[in-house]
Amino acid sequence: MSLPTKRAALISPGDVIGYDGEWRTVKEASTAQGPMGGLAVVVTWEEGGTARFPAGDELLLGKPDSV
Repeated sequence: MSLPTKRAALISPGDVIGYDGEWRTVKEASTAQGPMGGLAVVVTWEEGGTARFPAGDELLLGKPDSV
C-alpha cells in the first residue's frame, strides 16, 4: 500500500498534510526564496503557525477528517 503524496509546490488551501507528528490543514501557501536560492513553499496552517518546505519535497496527504 502506498501513501498519497503531493509535491510542496502543488499544495493548496484545504489539503491535509502530515507534519511534525500530526495532521494539519493548509490555510494558505505562498512561495519564497529558500536559503540556498531555490524555490520554497511557505505554508500557514489552520491550526496556527507556519512551515517552510523546498518546492520539490513530497508531503504526505491525509483526508480532511484526519484532523
